[in-house]
Amino acid sequence: MNDSVGESTQTLIILGAQGDLTERLLLPGLGTLVAADSLGDLLLIGSGQGQGTDQQWRETVARAFADGGVSGPDVDTVVRNTRYVQSDATDDADLRRLLTRARGRVTLYFALPPAVIVESCRVLERIGVPEGTRLVLEKPFGTDMASASALNELLHSLVPEEQVHRVDHFLGMTTVLNILGIRFANRVIEPLLTSEHVESVEILFEESLGLEGRAGFYDVTGALRDMVQSHLLQVLAMVAMEPPSTLGARDVRDAKAQILRATRVWDDDPERFSHRARYTAGTIDGRDFPSYADEEGVDPSRETETLSEVVFAVHTWRWNGVPFLVRTGKAIGSPRQEIIFRFKPPQHVPDGLVGDSIENRLRIGLGSRHLRMELNVNGPGDPSDVSPVALDTDYDPGELLEYGEVLRGVLADEMPLSVRGDMSVESWRIVEPVLAAWNAGRVPLHNYRAGSTGAEITENREP
Repeated sequence: MNDSVGESTQTLIILGAQGDLTERLLLPGLGTLVAADSLGDLLLIGSGQGQGTDQQWRETVARAFADGGVSGPDVDTVVRNTRYVQSDATDDADLRRLLTRARGRVTLYFALPPAVIVESCRVLERIGVPEGTRLVLEKPFGTDMASASALNELLHSLVPEEQVHRVDHFLGMTTVLNILGIRFANRVIEPLLTSEHVESVEILFEESLGLEGRAGFYDVTGALRDMVQSHLLQVLAMVAMEPPSTLGARDVRDAKAQILRATRVWDDDPERFSHRARYTAGTIDGRDFPSYADEEGVDPSRETETLSEVVFAVHTWRWNGVPFLVRTGKAIGSPRQEIIFRFKPPQHVPDGLVGDSIENRLRIGLGSRHLRMELNVNGPGDPSDVSPVALDTDYDPGELLEYGEVLRGVLADEMPLSVRGDMSVESWRIVEPVLAAWNAGRVPLHNYRAGSTGAEITENREP
């Protein structure tokens, strides 16, 4: 890693500066980056439609940086110099005026709803952007293959692909490097991660949180679009990719794109190999949850799912015949956030070995940064009696918050954490058969109680 991740003079403009994403995630992440790395002369500009003064914005930035647990002269300098500009991101004159406030290289971070981002980019297409401008977008990248392709064309009319960062904070650099390090830096693990030895792979991201006041976004999106199409297919690509030559952006993204092109629903049968459900009233850790359909802002007739499960096939030599089960759900009582490699039984167990053996499993935590290998060893006493054991370790979370990692990649022009344009289209291609089956009513919408595991609706799920 270079000592300095940024250029000597540059401006980060956050469009949507008064939104929840900015204050809760973006600014604390930026604070950890400012404290950890020399960013040179960085000017932070917040912009939104709401009224506000420079001083009010400085107080917001300072509070968010403090929430990230950082301090120091570099942090103080960014806070002191930051500015707020009231503007409409879809207005030609406002965006022209905003861009004139920048100095050095410009990074535009669209912390805005997807439809507003498209309108804003159309304005930028008319007025132009400074040379070298970076564009940073949050998922979802489009709503289907066609819209994702159209969005790519619009972005490429503004800047080259290498200046477009479709960011996925879910894959903070620490998590990415953990997956790659475990797979490719261990001779005793990597040769076993093939169809010869692996029975199945599960990628799970379940959470105890419910809707949490996000009906405006979630009720028109749902679990499949919100988590599977974006985050978890990116994780699948990291889990299944071939070893890249380097961790450079081109090598890593080429390897991930190859996997996405090879991925589709198991047996091309979304009716059998996908499930959807939404939570009903229940309790988690003493907190009462209403039924999703009764949450404020929800339209029950949309039949938006809060739990999604799909079995995918990765049609490569390494993974032929291995099902990849991808599952996400809200309001789960005992949530799991991990990757599980389930290994096939031993080819032969000698007669005389007895005991309570288990299947070998390798577990890589997504949220907990935890590694666990489940094995069978000879137990105490009778040496022919086999017992299960687990080898566990935790790894450090890293010095940056997830959005700090995202911004480091953006400001350093390092792109492994960014989703390339063709990958955003492929992700929609993979899930569109599922969406079509669900929209046509060919896959029933089940219910599960908030606080349960949700597993009761997905029996006989694997091939």
